Amino acid sequence: MKISIIGTGRLGGALAIALARCGHTIENLVVRKIENAQRVAEYINPKPELLLANELSKISSDTILITTQDYEIESAANRLAGKLKNKPFVFHSSGSLSSDILQKLKNAGCKIGSIHPLASISDAVLGAERFENCYFCVEGDAESVKIAEKMVADLKGKSFRVATEYKMLYHASAVMASGHLVALVDAAIEVLSKCSLENADAQKIFLPLIKSTVENLETQTTFEALTGTFARADVKTFGNHLKILRENVAPETLEIYLQLGMRSAHLAERQGANREKLGEILEKIALAKKNLKC
Repeated sequence: MKISIIGTGRLGGALAIALARCGHTIENLVVRKIENAQRVAEYINPKPELLLANELSKISSDTILITTQDYEIESAANRLAGKLKNKPFVFHSSGSLSSDILQKLKNAGCKIGSIHPLASISDAVLGAERFENCYFCVEGDAESVKIAEKMVADLKGKSFRVATEYKMLYHASAVMASGHLVALVDAAIEVLSKCSLENADAQKIFLPLIKSTVENLETQTTFEALTGTFARADVKTFGNHLKILRENVAPETLEIYLQLGMRSAHLAERQGANREKLGEILEKIALAKKNLKC
């Protein structure tokens, strides 16, 4: 495909480099400042033409990716709708927004969709290596979804579909799996730092444990992968945790422990842990949560 990309930040730049490497022609990179795209263009052969945002009328590609920040997508799409010489496939890369945000392009005769990689892209060049085996959420017009799935396959990724009305719900789940995981680790580091350890050391200590848990999840269900106090329905240890956390950490951190403890108890039940003991733990959690609100 001949592709133009509007917005050449970390994700847009990574997609430009990766798509070029798998045989697609990147015709244009559209940016606010030309120098911002020059580094990305160095990794693309043949080199794309670098355009400014007021030069959208020069685009004639059969596929266009809008990879700007979410709040800029609709305005970029609306500007593009009035400049097109053809009727391309147009996708945006937002995780939270559906293809509905591209309605003006659809009204102009374009096929629209969205394509969002479940990957953490912190740098355009390094990010170009992250798409292999990555899952991409795709949605939109039937024809657009097929084109998106082809792009994902070319990137050696894996695609899955969600209905347009569920796009925001999908994104919330991704935030829980990624961003909230980082927040959870930060809370665990806070607790370990109370044992006279520096935060940086606590983070290093936890990484092998976190990696082993992720490895378990590669071959087991969530309830099978659960280990530790809740998997054993260890009422006494839970009570001791509760006491020491009350004495040493902020109420917010204790609340995180309690909320996740409730979820862990339900997972432990599915694993076959003692129901009576799990019931005791859940009662203690409910009481502790009630006391936090007082």
